[in-house]
Amino acid sequence: MTSSMIIPVIDVQGNNFRQLWAAMVLAIKTSSFIAVDTELSGLGSRKALLSESIEDRYKAICHAARTRSVLSLGIACYKELENKADSTYLVQVYNLTLLCTEEYIIEPQSVQFLVQHGFDFNKQYAEGIPYHKGNDKGGDAHGVNMRSLFVELLRANKPLVVHNGLIDMVFLYQCFYAHLPERLGTFTADLSQMFPSGIYDTKYATEYELRFTASYLEYAYKKCKLENSRAIEGGRKGTHVFLEFCKYTGNMQSYIDYRPCVDNQDHDSALSICVQFSSYGWCPNGSQCPMSHDTDLIIQNDEIKRDKKKKRKRKNKTKDGEEHTDQPPDTCESPEGKRTHLENMELDLLDQSVPIQEPTLSEQQETVDEEPADSANASEPTKTTKNGNEESQPQGSSMDPDRPKEKKVEGGTHRAGFDAFMTGYIFAFARNLTAMTEESKSADHVPGCLNKLYLSGKSVPLHIAKSTFTKSSKAHVHKMDFIWGKSPAVQTEGSA
Repeated sequence: MTSSMIIPVIDVQGNNFRQLWAAMVLAIKTSSFIAVDTELSGLGSRKALLSESIEDRYKAICHAARTRSVLSLGIACYKELENKADSTYLVQVYNLTLLCTEEYIIEPQSVQFLVQHGFDFNKQYAEGIPYHKGNDKGGDAHGVNMRSLFVELLRANKPLVVHNGLIDMVFLYQCFYAHLPERLGTFTADLSQMFPSGIYDTKYATEYELRFTASYLEYAYKKCKLENSRAIEGGRKGTHVFLEFCKYTGNMQSYIDYRPCVDNQDHDSALSICVQFSSYGWCPNGSQCPMSHDTDLIIQNDEIKRDKKKKRKRKNKTKDGEEHTDQPPDTCESPEGKRTHLENMELDLLDQSVPIQEPTLSEQQETVDEEPADSANASEPTKTTKNGNEESQPQGSSMDPDRPKEKKVEGGTHRAGFDAFMTGYIFAFARNLTAMTEESKSADHVPGCLNKLYLSGKSVPLHIAKSTFTKSSKAHVHKMDFIWGKSPAVQTEGSA
């Protein structure tokens, strides 16, 4: 079975940030939920990031956020369309290239990884959208800048979706909001007020709700996409996920990066699979590894193992006349049983947008209308295919004569915008499954994952909540007052 779709990712940088501002803000405000992802200049000491103490981990991540920077930010806005069959979303994806105006550390392995995956540092330094870290400075509260965009994200009050997102949330806070508080409890208290509609971590959802064999981003996305396609083609009861994309026209086409997603399930099963990549989505040998890193083949192999295990259980049940407890239907073994405790902690870090992860999918390019506000309103959604695997209309075809030919496919596929899209798709799939299993459809999201951030090597997540004994940070209180109109200006540099 082969399925495909083409995802338009809008490249946003300094030379078009103002032009696209209105379209981005409108997409954020009208969305049902928003998925984000970051590319970072590094993370620092891996050992400190994996400390047994969660408070110590938080301090290590804070140090990384204060000394490193966000190089790009991906935002995927999913808007559920009314009067449509099943669960149909209009999706708009943005990839923002950023440039921190302060000194920051960039790790050599980060440079190597990002360049291998198509990141253009020349473009970043020439056209990156400038920002500074910490508290607001004079003039930040108004105008077209990253801090104002983050304020619009908070004001929209939409569910925020991340994948293995603790590090992302710490970096977003430090880079676009305020100085990080010293204590983890204060940080989680601030987050609970910043995002009252909730934060959802799809890595936690993949491991503990969907219970897939692996939980790294590309695997989880392709597994959800495959299961959704099978449900549609098999005529299974319940609602399914369909996507639509805007049809971008005009001069803005030069800003669009079209990314084809092609899943081919007809593989040569004789090819050996890299066990390391199969489990964690990363291999130290990279492209030099002699074994397969094909995620589709990995999923196919996992399903073969699952089917064999089910047959053995049925056979044993017949022989013994006893009941045996099966794993959940999508799981050939629990994630915890597939790797040691230490490996689990170390390799979960590789699910971050730092330079130690293998590519996901390949890319291409297209656009938005010339006037940003109009483009968000007037763009025509593309049609979904009958199997639910959305394809852009003829403009998505590589043979489209209207497509600009001067831009070529970038090397690699690891980009914040596309990763945010995959994160959002996993959430849409999990949300749909939850709606089908709940007695009432009032459960709009995934209640089992609400305000729970995945923690490597821990059996429980980090809960995003304000305790009775925890106060919010002063900088956060001032910022909240400004965002919700209680004070005319935000706190300037100095309070934490």
